[in-house]
Amino acid sequence: MADAKVIPFDDDRSRTGAAPRPARRRPPLGGGARRRGETAPVSPLPGSYEPEEAGEAASEAIGAAGPPEGAESAGSAWERRLAGGLAFLRRRVTGEYEVDEFGFDEELTDQVLMSLLRPLYEKYFRVEVKGVENIPSDGGALVVANHSGVLPLDGLMMQVAVHDHHPAGRHLRLLAADLVFVLPVVNELARKAGHTLACAEDAERLLRRGEVVGVMPEGFKGIGKPFGERYKLQRFGRGGFVSTALRAGVPIVPCSIVGAEEIYPMVGNAKTLARLLGFPYFPLTPTFPWLGPLGALPLPTKWTIQFGEPIPTDGYPPEAAEDPMLMFNLTDQVREQIQHTLYKLLVQRRSVFF
Repeated sequence: MADAKVIPFDDDRSRTGAAPRPARRRPPLGGGARRRGETAPVSPLPGSYEPEEAGEAASEAIGAAGPPEGAESAGSAWERRLAGGLAFLRRRVTGEYEVDEFGFDEELTDQVLMSLLRPLYEKYFRVEVKGVENIPSDGGALVVANHSGVLPLDGLMMQVAVHDHHPAGRHLRLLAADLVFVLPVVNELARKAGHTLACAEDAERLLRRGEVVGVMPEGFKGIGKPFGERYKLQRFGRGGFVSTALRAGVPIVPCSIVGAEEIYPMVGNAKTLARLLGFPYFPLTPTFPWLGPLGALPLPTKWTIQFGEPIPTDGYPPEAAEDPMLMFNLTDQVREQIQHTLYKLLVQRRSVFF
């Protein structure tokens, strides 16, 4: 922003409502008298200024004080944002940006996708985050969370929580179901946001690269369960996520999410319609599909996301990943820790919406 210009005072005081200039006083005749044609010096009244002098004095005073406090910094901030936005658009147009082998576009995620999700996270669900420091500042880690809410908004909110609140600003790479990668538009956005297919090979590659990977073992059983079974964890599969963490030698961080269960209270499931559409379920809620598109609006519940104490796996030998009993015990330990934290958070919660 250009420096503010000083506008001098107008010579015509009558237009500004200022008092008229006092008349000039001539000295008395006598020793101080002048010959005819000579100009007598003018003695201004104490404290009065000529228009030119007033303008110069005001200019000097404003120049010394500088622009109003905050004006320059605010202008600089806007200029930086504008320059950054234009540079971002130029890189998008020219293709001068990078994606990794999984399609993750870090710049697009930081600049656009997180900005779109943040109002939902901060203003609508008012997410409270606890224990995010339990995720390591560097190196790989596997975050295991409960899954609920009909639509997988809990995974997206967990991604924003890690990105915005972790001291190292880490990115959470979510493992998603096959359905995500066959839906148009959703497929491309998921890849750009760092999501990848929920398979052991992809998860292990990410963990060995030092990424934070998120998995929700309940899958569709958790996200599509009836409202009457809210906050009751479903089966955690066969413990494949534990085997992956053991092979990569990374800690497992349990994560409990409260608030997502109530955004779409699922009171029924139209199974026939779900089969026709190729969906794992077709939810019936008090508002959907009865209110049409308006019924798809989630309820503004109050969320809490808590990351628990990490469970280390680097102390086990390499062959431990093939031990079914060890995998069962670790899976049960993670599940019990998440379930216990869910009950604890529910007891502490004052209301679903506050």
